[in-house]
This record gives sequence, structure tokens and C-alpha cells, in this order.
Amino acid sequence: MAESAELRTLLGRFPSGVCVVTVDASGQRLGLTVGSLVSLSLDPPLVGFAISREAAMHELLREAGGCAISLLAAGQEWLAQHFARGVPPIAMWHGVAVEPGAAGAPLLVGALGWLECTLSEEVVAGTHTFFVCDVRRVELGEDAPALVRVRGDYSSP
Repeated sequence: MAESAELRTLLGRFPSGVCVVTVDASGQRLGLTVGSLVSLSLDPPLVGFAISREAAMHELLREAGGCAISLLAAGQEWLAQHFARGVPPIAMWHGVAVEPGAAGAPLLVGALGWLECTLSEEVVAGTHTFFVCDVRRVELGEDAPALVRVRGDYSSP
């Protein structure tokens, strides 16, 4: 069995795109930085990402039945850090420019683009749940380099 520290080190060397998943569950808005977003299918349009079962986002996402995903651009490191820290909900949106998504989940201004999704499937994966989402709406944003995370730091290609 592979050691978790070795796996973390190796995968940390492999760049991953950075996005923020947001939900609005009956007026309770929450955002979480995610580095596991993957495109699963173009027909039908499906994406997926993993969320820790201990994260507050986990149950709110289920309750909301869908989410918005803001794909971050270079220069938005502060947003990635902000939503990765587990900021208390009362302060989560202070100073963060957002626009309402079609289903209510906030879209982060200045992103490369946005996906608005409904939940399709859940797969238990160790300490996380992998959420498969139907993409209902795609909107292009800034034409800029993407924000990526590699070796524990944020950068752009």
C-alpha cells in the first residue's frame, strides 16, 4: 500500500487547475476552493470533483442539489486562499465580488468562466465524496492564464 505522504508529495508536483465551488442552499451561501475538477464527458456535459465528507460544503451541496463553479484566473490567488481557509460563513463573502448565478449560487467576478451544475451522482472515495455534476450552463469570463497549484503554491502557466 502506498504511503499517503509519498502520494501527497508526488501529486503536489503535478499542476492542477484551481476553482471555487459555490452553493446557495435556502439562502445559506458557501464557497470552497477545489483542485480536483475534471471534465468527464462532453456529451452529455459532465464534470466532477471531490469534497471531504467533513467539510461544511459536503452537506450543503447535497441540500442545494447543485452548484456553480468559478474557474480562477491568474491573479485570483487571494480568492483561492480565502475559500480554502474555511472562513466563517458570516465573513465568507465580505469583500468578494460576486454575481448571482441562474440557480442562485454565487459566481466569482473576474474568473476565466463559470459552470452551473446540478448533482447527478455521488461516489464514496475514501475520506471524500466524488460528485458528478450535469453542466447546465457555461459562461466564458476573462481571457487570461489559468490559476494553477503546484508544489503547494499558486501560479499561472
